[in-house]
Amino acid sequence: MSGLNIRQDSCELDFLSLGALVHRLDPGIIPFRKARSFDIHVSGGEYNVAANLSDCFGLKTSIATAMVDYPIGELVQARVRETGVTPVYKWFEHDGVRGPNIATVYSDRGYGVRAPVVFYNRSNEAGALLKPGDFDWKSIFSRGVRWFHSGGIFASLSETTAPLIIEGMQAAKAAGAITSFDLNYRAKLWASVGGAEKGQQVMRQIAGQLDCLIGNEEDLQKGLGIAGPDVVSSKSKLDPESFFGLIENVVAQFPNIKMVATTLREVHSTNRHDWAAVLWLDGKRYVSPQCELDVIDRIGGGDGFAAGLLYGLLSGRAPEEALKLGWAHGALLTTFPGDVTMAKLPEVEAFAKGGSARVQR
Repeated sequence: MSGLNIRQDSCELDFLSLGALVHRLDPGIIPFRKARSFDIHVSGGEYNVAANLSDCFGLKTSIATAMVDYPIGELVQARVRETGVTPVYKWFEHDGVRGPNIATVYSDRGYGVRAPVVFYNRSNEAGALLKPGDFDWKSIFSRGVRWFHSGGIFASLSETTAPLIIEGMQAAKAAGAITSFDLNYRAKLWASVGGAEKGQQVMRQIAGQLDCLIGNEEDLQKGLGIAGPDVVSSKSKLDPESFFGLIENVVAQFPNIKMVATTLREVHSTNRHDWAAVLWLDGKRYVSPQCELDVIDRIGGGDGFAAGLLYGLLSGRAPEEALKLGWAHGALLTTFPGDVTMAKLPEVEAFAKGGSARVQR
């Protein structure tokens, strides 16, 4: 059992996230400038965790988010239903010309020495219009919620999304839910709403509301302004010591934080990564095994890790077992196209225990 005070009574929801839904256009290994077709993935950092927890791990999950009444909105709604996530929508009407819209993310997968390329069209995005007062938190939490989660991508969308996150976090704490936040620092997004200094100011406000934080060294340094080693020149991306060294600075500034976790990834090529994960919980350090990944699509791997870890903690597993479940699920997720899981719980548990890729007969 972890030291987190997770509710054990009957709750309508195991997990509730707050964030923006997007649709990602994926031409596979073809660069967009040469693409003739693409797959459509429904995504969003906060939604991905809820979808993974529902579809793979069988938990009762929900997302509070924006929805638009046009065909892309209908497509997104159908995908949300498929994953079993219960939506709480704030509805927006589309004017037939300019929006508001469900944001578009463009992301090819790269290949070998050619890195993936990601760019956005978040102009007039419905998610960015969300603001405090849009959701009836009292009613939502009155039915019982064990864990509440949001992330830095949503916080960066506008002047109103971060205050909405804080409003939700405060309601969650008052209702006895664990609160978590994935820093997910994206320089491109913060540049559009005030830059790095603004990002740190906003994310430090949010960090003061949290029990749990997910983020790597770069997230902690650039997102929270935490002093630490040079993230570019550290000797190995899989060395956990520099990450753990940062934690002391994090908890000194934010003593409310009880858990910090992240993945460790050494990228040899687009399709070959070394993979590990670390967890700091109530002053104790945990390190996962390491493995080599043959990557099909790296997008969503971090959200896959978060889902497996949170499932482990919510289901009462020991911290080291919860970490292995997160490590295993994140690894498996990179072997599927798209942003959300196609794994099954027995596959995750088998890999976490040291399973191999031998043919299952």
